[in-house]
Amino acid sequence: HRPYRPHRRLVRRTPFGVNSNLVLRAASLLVAFLLGGGSAFAAADPETDDAGAASASADTKISTPTDAVATSADGIVRVPVEGATMDVELVPVPGPDGKTAFHLGRTEITWDLYDVFVFGHDQEAGLSTPEADAVTRPSKPYVATDRGFGHNGYPAISISYRGAIYFCEWLSAKTGKAFRLPTLEEWQAICAAAKIPSAEIDEYAWTDANSGGTTHPPGKRKADALGVVDLYGNAAEWVDVGDRRGAIVGGSYLAAPSEIACDAFVPYTKDWNKSDPQFPKSVWWLCDGGFIGFRVLCENP
Repeated sequence: HRPYRPHRRLVRRTPFGVNSNLVLRAASLLVAFLLGGGSAFAAADPETDDAGAASASADTKISTPTDAVATSADGIVRVPVEGATMDVELVPVPGPDGKTAFHLGRTEITWDLYDVFVFGHDQEAGLSTPEADAVTRPSKPYVATDRGFGHNGYPAISISYRGAIYFCEWLSAKTGKAFRLPTLEEWQAICAAAKIPSAEIDEYAWTDANSGGTTHPPGKRKADALGVVDLYGNAAEWVDVGDRRGAIVGGSYLAAPSEIACDAFVPYTKDWNKSDPQFPKSVWWLCDGGFIGFRVLCENP
């Protein structure tokens, strides 16, 4: 495996090991307007308070979905989420035998969905369920975790591994479907099937060569061979590596095109949450990970 280095510093390590010279500090613009003078991130230690993240999905109680899942002529499966303004769009991913192995989110998870999870908009509208209400939700941020790049219609960023895991648990409880993060091996197989030409990455991905230092709404670059958008670039994406910490793949809007490849990844590092004094560490939000989001995998749409 070849680690991805989002800030032009070559970092090499054995698979899933963390090299001490890994220094990742997002060069993104942090909009530090405070609502009521509170802290952006709830004080907590992500190093000692993350055990639940690894096992959250195993305890998920799935409710019976209330709306029918729709499949369009182009093969995109749309899973409704009550209380949200948009569906989860999924594309089929074939296995080695050519049959569909699972479905993958067509886009990275956007703020439109993540806000429902964080702020309980579905609860406010009376569209939640006991199963979804039982899922632990993140602490509410007090500054713009979108870094001022854009909110509705933009990929959710600054998301911790724990936040991504519990979102999948919540989404499973809401829809009656089994959602989770891809494993590293699954993502690499997806990437190979996506067939993104290395010489044409700028046509498929937002990178430091064309992003202007910001995220962009999904679908503004070409879809790959699977019909997935932004598999490369835009927001880096969490994957499960079996160590309760996760790793990110796919590069981001800060990555050079030459740094992005199917075999490139970065294991979790504390540098993504090396907070300034006014931003205590959080298990939910990454103070210095404004380039990190995620995409969901569904086992049974």
